[in-house]
Amino acid sequence: MIKFLKKLMIKKELSQNGLMDMNHRILKTDIKKEPNHQENSIIFGCGCFWGAEKCFWKLPGVVTTSVGYAGGFKKNPSYYEVCSGMTGHSEVVKVIWNVNEIDISDLLKMFWECHDPTQKNRQGNDIGSQYRSSIYYFDEKNKDKIYASKEAYQKELFKNGLGIIETEIKLIDTYYYAEEYHQQYLAIEGSRQYCSASPTKINLGNYKGSNYKLPKEIWDNFDWQIDKCVLRSNNNPIKK
Repeated sequence: MIKFLKKLMIKKELSQNGLMDMNHRILKTDIKKEPNHQENSIIFGCGCFWGAEKCFWKLPGVVTTSVGYAGGFKKNPSYYEVCSGMTGHSEVVKVIWNVNEIDISDLLKMFWECHDPTQKNRQGNDIGSQYRSSIYYFDEKNKDKIYASKEAYQKELFKNGLGIIETEIKLIDTYYYAEEYHQQYLAIEGSRQYCSASPTKINLGNYKGSNYKLPKEIWDNFDWQIDKCVLRSNNNPIKK
């Protein structure tokens, strides 16, 4: 009986937010995998996580993505709890990438360009701390590039008359997966094709430590001048 109860407890822990084992709807990889020696992981908050996740799963070299909650204080929060703004968490995308195929520089370029990091506790029509711009990293080796990219992007924003970056950046060790119906939501047939991101239309160039691996042709697929350009594109990863 004790063993049976223990199994139930373990199952309940694994099914946090109803999510157990699940393959990526597009990439067909395990969304709960841990990075191997050729991979790395990071977490980005760019407003509503539906559209943000699609931005990253389309990039060549990305192994898997998932959406979840991070940066707060409540354990195992639900979507509705996070939406209340009382858990301290933000809606985020966890990205695992192959370091031989794509560099964190490329991921940071996507992050800064796909939303407006000067908006505090909001993104477009979505208002609340859960929509804040954020970068949460697990690996200290990525810290310098993150801050260097921020400094470079801030200079570009100032040149174009835009304000101060409000992005929260910090080292964390906890990430909670969102419910299954949120995972790769925009790839679900009949889903609401919604994205609140409001890109600044300013591009990130080279900066100290940058080591872009994706060619210009990849970025030509993202025209931030077009409103909701990510929603207008198909769900397939871009071929290098």
